[in-house]
Amino acid sequence: MTTATFPATPGFQPADGASDLAGSFALAGRPLSAVTGAEIQAPLIQGGHVRYANLDYGASAPALTVVSAYLNEILPFYASVHRGAGYASQISTSVYENARSIVRDFVGGRADDSVIFTRNTTDSLNLLAGCLPVSDGRHTGEVLYLDIEHHANLLPWQTVPHRSVVAAPTLAGTVERLREELAHGGVSLLAVTGASNVTGEILPIRALAALAHEYGARIVVDAAQLAPHRRIDIAADDVDYLAFSGHKLYAPFGAGVLVGRPDWLDAGTPHLAGGGAVRDARLDNVSWATGPARHEGGSPNVLGAAALARATQVIAALDEEQWHAHENAIRSFLVEGLARIEGVAVHQIFTDTEPGAGTIGVVNFSVEGYDAGLVAAYLSAEHGIGLRDGRFCAHPLLRRLGLPAGSLRASFGLGSRLEDAQRLLAGLQELRQNGLGWDYVVDAGRWVPANDARKYPHWAPNTPGTAGAAPCTDGTA
Repeated sequence: MTTATFPATPGFQPADGASDLAGSFALAGRPLSAVTGAEIQAPLIQGGHVRYANLDYGASAPALTVVSAYLNEILPFYASVHRGAGYASQISTSVYENARSIVRDFVGGRADDSVIFTRNTTDSLNLLAGCLPVSDGRHTGEVLYLDIEHHANLLPWQTVPHRSVVAAPTLAGTVERLREELAHGGVSLLAVTGASNVTGEILPIRALAALAHEYGARIVVDAAQLAPHRRIDIAADDVDYLAFSGHKLYAPFGAGVLVGRPDWLDAGTPHLAGGGAVRDARLDNVSWATGPARHEGGSPNVLGAAALARATQVIAALDEEQWHAHENAIRSFLVEGLARIEGVAVHQIFTDTEPGAGTIGVVNFSVEGYDAGLVAAYLSAEHGIGLRDGRFCAHPLLRRLGLPAGSLRASFGLGSRLEDAQRLLAGLQELRQNGLGWDYVVDAGRWVPANDARKYPHWAPNTPGTAGAAPCTDGTA
């Protein structure tokens, strides 16, 4: 094992007793699993290059090198699935259908759970919204959700009967607020996140599942952030539906998945009306299929599903103790370091969140006196660090945190190393001490360096002002 010393950040020293964590910090000094692109060089605005420090895993995680190699191996056999008699089609069909079993095992699914491949978590939850029980043309219950949800687990429910609950200052209090709302009756589905995409705080899924069932409701968990960081067992936790995305789970090509009880899914509105979703079609009527085919009309994303399944196998094989130690060491080092920089504030939702065990590799913070987008542009241009700024598709939560204009999010995972957090702390400390080292302007709604002469690779369009452009910048929305 490669050893690493505790990184030295100017003006920052580890707390007393940090040496007790030497083993964890040594483990965090190197990536836990190899990822594609880990050594790419980022050009600096002031000249020169530096290894790109990717602290934006929460948006899209880099592909595991094992997954990249697997895709290169199966790509020559890529062909249409389900309806082809040819050799390549038969192999592609086998890979695609076997991916369902792999994913079901990964989340501890029940034998009869449906595994439906989608585009992403948003697509999965929209699919489920079309499958809520209906009687005599009316929904038989409402969807209940918290105000802390990502838009993927908030917007789909606004097209059906719904109500929301404002999370309490504590996790325990939030569970009680949900209990009170469920006790009023009329809820068919409780929709909750497994871990906040904004702060990384984990919700008590097993307790919430038991609570929902106590009052006759089902539960769906948005596990887009949880699945890349924690073991999931929906059978043991008695979770009815689970959704997550490949692009956050070290698998490229934009595949997502919905796993869960088949009765609602088999009776619901087909998500994509098209070829493969029917038993029989006539000019004026149709007999729809059941099972995953009902919602997977058209040619599926074979490579995306294959990549997602392969990634789950790699994650399932991780040593859980090392996995969590690696992540917790980076997170604790970063949180402690941020707290020691004047004018930097770390944000969280609940006061009773347990450090380490109650969080994933996501840290949210802001820098006094600076717009979050400007800080992100500075860190990228002058330090080669990539992280996320804005409102993270969680506008209600950012407003309740007192951050209507947005904040910053550092997120990390299997390919991260302690040096990434050290560089972030050093960059922020330099900002607080010396200010910006370059002039920045707003272009297409985003902060960018003025007079930026850096170039993209020759195969990438170099369009000024569009890099990083995001539509959700209106703090009043």
